[in-house]
Amino acid sequence: MKPRVVLMSCSDKEEGERLAKLIVKKRLASCVNIIPLVYSFYWWENKQEETQEAMLIAKSSEEKWEELMQFIKENHSYECPEIISFEPSQVFPPYLRWWEKELT
Repeated sequence: MKPRVVLMSCSDKEEGERLAKLIVKKRLASCVNIIPLVYSFYWWENKQEETQEAMLIAKSSEEKWEELMQFIKENHSYECPEIISFEPSQVFPPYLRWWEKELT
């Protein structure tokens, strides 16, 4: 299994909690952390935006990527949700074993 860390922003902590619980229940991630308040500055439809959001950090895998992305697209309030995957270069081996075990 190839571990991936997936970042997702969402409208607020409540939406983040709803998504996190479902993602973990479906074993699309072994763990989802929520940073309840982040400030985002971005362009959307030719307009500069500023908003407060929540940030989710999911511990998933390359093998779960497509299913996780599809789940988020279907259950997220945004028209174009932020879904970004990173491959960690190093993970504490006991934690990685737990991470992988919980995805199966």
